[in-house]
This record gives sequence, structure tokens and C-alpha cells, in this order.
Amino acid sequence: MIFIRRCHQLLCLNNISFEKQSYIGLVELHIIPQKEDLKTIRVNCKQCQLFKITVNEHECSFTYNDPNLDICQGESKQRNLDLFSSSHSTSVAATDSDRNAGEIIIQIPSHLAHYVSEGKTLKITIEFGVEKPLGGVHFVVPENESLAHMFTYGHSPCSRLWFPSIDSFSEPCSWKMEFTVDASMIAISTGDLIETVYNSDMLKKTFHYQMLTPTVAPVIGLAVGAFEVMVDPYMHEVTHFCLPNLLPLLKETCAFLHESFEFYEELLSTRYPYSCYKQVFVDEAFCDIQSYATMAIINTHLLHSKHIIDQTYITRRILSHAIAQQFFGCFITMQSWFDAWLTRGISSFLASQYYKKSFGNNEYRFAVQKDLDEIVEYEEKNGGVILDPSSSSDTSNNFYFSYRHSHTVSPLYNETHMKKSHFAIRMLEDRIGRELILQVFNKLLSLALTASQHKITANTSNAWNNMLLSTSSFTKAIFTVTGKDITNFLNQWVHQGGHPKFHGSFVFNRKRNTVELEIKQLETSSLGIRKYMGPLSVWVQELDGTFKQNLQIEENATKHDITCHSKSRRNKKKKIPLCTGEEVDMDLTNMDADSPVLWIRIDPNMQLLRNVVFDQPDYQWQYQLRYERDVTAQIEAIKQLEKYPTPFTRKALTDTIENDQCFYRVRCAATKCLTTVANHMAATWSGPPAMMTIFKKLFGSHSCPHIIKLNNFSNFQNYFLQKAMPIAMAGLRTSHNICPQEVLRFLLDLFKYNDNSKNKFSDNYYRAALIDALAETVTPVVTSIFSRAGLQQITTEALPPETKLILEEITRYLNLDKLLPCYRFTVTVSCLKAIRHLQKM
Repeated sequence: MIFIRRCHQLLCLNNISFEKQSYIGLVELHIIPQKEDLKTIRVNCKQCQLFKITVNEHECSFTYNDPNLDICQGESKQRNLDLFSSSHSTSVAATDSDRNAGEIIIQIPSHLAHYVSEGKTLKITIEFGVEKPLGGVHFVVPENESLAHMFTYGHSPCSRLWFPSIDSFSEPCSWKMEFTVDASMIAISTGDLIETVYNSDMLKKTFHYQMLTPTVAPVIGLAVGAFEVMVDPYMHEVTHFCLPNLLPLLKETCAFLHESFEFYEELLSTRYPYSCYKQVFVDEAFCDIQSYATMAIINTHLLHSKHIIDQTYITRRILSHAIAQQFFGCFITMQSWFDAWLTRGISSFLASQYYKKSFGNNEYRFAVQKDLDEIVEYEEKNGGVILDPSSSSDTSNNFYFSYRHSHTVSPLYNETHMKKSHFAIRMLEDRIGRELILQVFNKLLSLALTASQHKITANTSNAWNNMLLSTSSFTKAIFTVTGKDITNFLNQWVHQGGHPKFHGSFVFNRKRNTVELEIKQLETSSLGIRKYMGPLSVWVQELDGTFKQNLQIEENATKHDITCHSKSRRNKKKKIPLCTGEEVDMDLTNMDADSPVLWIRIDPNMQLLRNVVFDQPDYQWQYQLRYERDVTAQIEAIKQLEKYPTPFTRKALTDTIENDQCFYRVRCAATKCLTTVANHMAATWSGPPAMMTIFKKLFGSHSCPHIIKLNNFSNFQNYFLQKAMPIAMAGLRTSHNICPQEVLRFLLDLFKYNDNSKNKFSDNYYRAALIDALAETVTPVVTSIFSRAGLQQITTEALPPETKLILEEITRYLNLDKLLPCYRFTVTVSCLKAIRHLQKM
């Protein structure tokens, strides 16, 4: 039971000193008691110095206790991770506002007892100060005072670190905020700016913000500094702020933002829930972006000019995700940490839809596959991630921390939790349909919008509950809209951790013309892996087309007979229909003469969170790479072909790299795989080093192929390939495990002839890739020669001529980047990594 309800809060900050890194503040909490015999009120507050607390203008007594400061402090006998973890969990629970707990315990004066029994509003005023905070708010104090600024940050919920509050996602209320700053500065905060008032001496000004939409404390944010301001030219409700001299970059970075708003509003059939949106770019940020209601605080590193290619993909994805979080995460918040998977998953799902629209289906599917691989890798290494741990206990926990609170989980667990949350919503979309799940989101938003119009009183204390999202309310919304019960889905994928791992293999039965497919779950008791029972889709590509099967998995080992729809062909040349509907010519000389099966895929649309290990002959992987149109299938084939270093594999990879109709990420992955395959074949290969001929053909001058053409990155696909190939070539090794001389000479020529004078795009990432490639050519063989010679310390003079050339080139680029710094010092970073790589040898 909740003992109190907060209906309104006032937050005032003044005397902000960048020199002392401090400020003075006052908060007013308007509280409606929910318990008739309430004697104390608990408020969250950390690292604040408390001056005075009053209840309805009457000064009262209070105690302050932060158990997190004393974790294991008095323990001398036992000092281990298990003890720390359990003590940490206990301390976090002891101040959890969802459990009516907090660091400040305020005694309600006895003469105000009738207010409590009658359910009347109590006004609690707390005067406080903060000096040199260790978290929650960060002061940036550079030598140039005009660039000084401060901003809030932290792993939510963490509003208690910079002002006293009820620091919970389940306690929304209306807000009024006042920030007094130097006249040269701007204060940007949550809500609408009502007015700016100058002090009588005109040296200070106070910014008055108001947030009438009920909002929880963890999504209240603040940034103060001498920011430059830009109102979005396409949407006047959106304002961008950046540090001095960065306005040109800001204009370029945020030019697309209005499209993102329009996309989400159209997708959800709902207007953006707030009246404004502010983006503040700050320096020394601890993460790329921090979302607050009506605003986002963003790392300056995400700014870029129109000449930068690589950063554009990253920045657009992050900024568009922040807007999705305004709908689910800020406006609709989680009820508790157990429900975080919903707001995280839905906002990530919406952001991925915009990413798909902006960068295409191939980029989207590649990103989903990458996330899936990372989830699987984390769970198999550390244990299953439980999205909603409300029904599980820490006793069955494999981790060194408790996963029952956001402040006790590790950063890696938290990151995987976000990815898995997105995957769960994506799986749900597959089960109930895209249109219906969007209707569910629309229903949740319309209920929240209606709830946000209500006023809260003693009798209507639950009026804002529809602004909170929990697993149970989400289940109810899905049932209301679709009539479907998702309890089984939740039990299988949300309330327990881990994923299934399938081992698949098949044999073709010529007499019956069937594929005898065997799927095993061998490691169901291993870490992060569990048994799966349910449907599994299998696609068989035959000579006469793609045939889709839905198999039922019920045991740890199941055999399925799949009847083939095609007959094997003696005539090896004929057009083959693919799953996309197109027909292609295939050279079928390598395949089994008796079998019509070209390749088989298990769960091709990633409808399950799973790990698949599938065994099929190398020629089938080669066909899959050459002719399958799905990028995830091509990437899977490339990973498998590393195991088959044959001339046919080499040819398939080479053709993929040369094929300009192939997705650029597949071509880049093929370069890495070709390096591995070529190194295994080093003893038998007599031709030129792998990829060198292709590189000269694509990027060399017509008259003199070893001299590279002037840089022209207008074809982005070729640009990414031009970056990937030198690094892949640098990994080539002879049978003596050293880099071929002609590869090293070729790489040094790339440096010599690199000319970006006529290119409209920056070549900083390309130059950084060339440095990475040079470092990759150095092998431990050099070191072993010195150790055999008895030399303890290697001097520059004693280095082999090739290594000396490499070091000189790296040093030259490092010095050049000092004089003419490139975007985000990417070249310097690569040079330092290369020098460290040489030191390790």
C-alpha cells in the first residue's frame, strides 16, 4: 500500500556557482496522505545538505540516513563480492520510494494530525544545498569561463542526487520550477518556459518553467550554460541548444528531426504528447543521450557536419530513439523496475521502425541480427536476462549482483536488458500482427492523455494510473484490443531468462524425395540456455522455389520429414525462383546431383530469441551467400564459410565483394572472412594477395592501377568497402605467418597517394582505417627474432626496415593530426592504438 500521494512539486535553484560547483535550492512537495494514522513522511535525498524542513509552514524534526554510505564499512572479517552485493541490495531496498522508504524521515507535527485523518494536502518545504556533487549533476568548468555549463545525468531513478523528491517512476505530479542563473546564461528544463525575469541589478535572471502534464521525478532534467539557441525551422515547438561556435554543426545534425516527429505521430496515430521539445548538446557527458520529459541532454560528440558519413548513421539513430522515449519512457512511464522492459522495448521498437524507414530494410535486419547475437553471447557467458523478475527470486540468481533493482544491476546486464526488451516487443508484433500492436500502443497513449487531464484529490488518488505501464496493464490492453491472451508468451520470454539453442542437420532421402531434418536441443542445462517447446519456421530453398514449413518442437531431439516439391535435375542450367519472386540463373555443377535442395534456413525472420547452429555442406553455404537475398542469411553463410577454406569458397567470397548489387555490410563481412580463408590456403595459393586485384580494379587509376584515384565518397557503399578492404588485406599472412611484402608496400602507397582535395566528404575515418591496417600488418614474429638474439629492449634503430617504415608513417600522421585536427580526433585515436599494438608485440 502507498502511504502518500504527491500531487504537485515546486523546485527552485539559485546561487549556482561554477567556481565552487555548488547551488542552493528549495523544494515544496504537496502531499495527500493515504493512511489515516500516518506519523512520518519519507523523502528521497542524497548528497544534499539539509538546512530546514517545514510542514504547512511549521518547522518540524527530521532524521537523515543513507544506508548506501555504510555498505560493508564496519565489516572487517568478511570482505567479498557476495557480501557487498547482498548489503547493496538491502541498502537500495531500504530507501526505495516504491516501498514507502526514503533517506529523509520527516515527523508530522502532532497538531497537524487532523490533516492526515481528513486526507487534506500537506505542504512540505525543504531548504537544501549541494556542493561538489559526485553524481546526478555535473559541472563543466573549462579554462574558458564562457564555456562553463552544468547538466543533470545518471542511471534512473536518480533525481534524489540533485534535489529532494519522491524518486519513483510510479509517482507522477505537476511541476513548477524556478532557476536563477547569471544574466549571460540560459536554464533549460522540463516543461514550458512561462517567463524569464531579470533581477533588479540585471546581473541575474530567473527562468520559470511549468509542467502541467503529470510527470515523475526521474524524468525532470536541467541544463545551465551560455548556450547558442536554434529554433527548428520546420517545427517551431522544437528548440536546439549547443555550446558557442557549434551552431553550424547543430544545424546540419538536426536537419532531419522534424521527419522523425512526423513518422512517430503517423505510426502511432497520436499527436506528440507535449507542447515542446528541447535538445541540449553538452560537453563531458557520461553517455550519448539522457532523455527527460520534453527535453534530451546529448553528448556534443554526436554533432557532425555534412562532410561526415559514419557519424550520421549513429547520430540519427540515437536522436530519433530519444523522441520515441518521449512517448514511452517519459510521458508513459514504467510502474516499477519490473516493468522497465515495456517502456524500453516499445520505444526501441518504434525507433527501429524509423531506422528501417531512413536507412532501409537491410540495415534494419542487420541491426536486429547484431542485437540478437549480442544477447545470445551475453546470456551464454553470464546467465539469462529476466525482463520482468517480479515472480523470480535472487536465490536462483547466477549473477554477482541482484537483478531486482535498477541500481544493483551491472551496466552490461542493463544494456542487454534493453536489447532483449526490444526483441520481446518485436516477437510480440510477430504473434499478434503489426496493425494490432500499433493499435495497442495507440490505446495506451489515448488512455494516458485522458488521465493527464484529470486533477488528483484525496478521493481520486488513482486518477493518473493510466500514465503508468505495467506488465499486467499491458496484458489487459492487448486483450482489450485484440482479444488475445499473452500469458504463455510472458511466461516463456519475459518472466524467465535464457534462450533456446538449436542444433540442426539434415539428410536427403532420394527414394522418398524428402528432407529428413533433425533439430536437437543438447545444452538445455547450460548457462543461459533453456528448453523451448513451440512452433519453429523452416525455409527450404529448392530448385523450384522456396517452401516454408512450420514445425512443432516438443522434445530435446525431434526429427521431421519435409517432402520436397522439386525433382533433382540432370540439366544443370535453368532459372531458379527465389523467395523474393525473382528468378536467377544458377550454376548447379557443385551441388548433389540427386538432391533438389539448395539450402535450408531455420527461423529466418528471427521470430524467436534463439541461437541456431546449422550443419549443411559447404556448397549450400556458397549458394546461400551468392543467391539468397536476405542480408542475415548472407552474413550467416559468411560466418560458416570460414570453416571451409577451399577455392570454391574463395571464389564465392571474391564474387560477393565485387558484386555492387550486394549490401555493403555483407561485402565488408566477406573481406574479413576472405582474410581467414586465404590464410588457411597460404601454402597452396600462388596468385596475387587476396582482394588486391579487386581494390585496384575498384579504386585504382585506369592507366596505373597501383596509384589510387582521387577520393570520391559519393557512393557510400564503395566508401565503406574502401575502408574495410585495407584492414582485411593487412590481416593476410604467408605460410611463415608474416604479412606479404607486396601488401605492406601497397598499404604504404595508399598513404602516399591519398588525395582528398576534390572530395566533398571528409576522409578522416578512411585515414584512421589505413592506420589500423598498418598496425595489423605487424606480427609477433618480429619480437621472437629479437628475443632469440638476446635483446631485452628494442630500440627504433634495431627495428626491421618494414616496421620502421610503419612507425614513421604512424608518427607522421599523429603529428599532422596535432597541427590539423580531424573530426573527433579519429586519426589520433587510431595512431595511439597502433603504437600500443606495436608496444605489445
